[in-house]
Amino acid sequence: MGVRPRVLRGWEPPETRYGRGHRGVDLAAAPGTPVRAVAAGRVSFAGQVAGRGVVSVELSGTGTPPLRTTYEPVLPSVERGAEVAPGEVIGAVAANDPARSPHCTAPCLHWGLLRADVYLDPLALLPPWLLRHGPPRLLPVLGLPVPG
Repeated sequence: MGVRPRVLRGWEPPETRYGRGHRGVDLAAAPGTPVRAVAAGRVSFAGQVAGRGVVSVELSGTGTPPLRTTYEPVLPSVERGAEVAPGEVIGAVAANDPARSPHCTAPCLHWGLLRADVYLDPLALLPPWLLRHGPPRLLPVLGLPVPG
């Protein structure tokens, strides 16, 4: 399905609704890189917002209101209402214009997660094994007999 992108800037929740913060994560991604849906859902938006291409996907089976992921800057390859599967390509990373997206210092994809109008950490959608860094380590298991 692809490679694990490097997180350039993590989620920094604002202290207040309109306070400073970073309402998503910036993932290293060159222009033209395929953008894939993180989970199954329905495209709720695919178009331009403030001059940037944005795709939003309402995730299936995530309650009421549903979780919604956002991806920008994207050249969408899907339309509003389309059903998408996990890993399905929904567009490609568009060129980053620093004047329109000054928080990215390198080519990136901004990935967000919301429930209604509350921003959440999108990395919470990923399985823990995907977030681990470095080589695997064996840890002691307590309470089991030591093999002879």
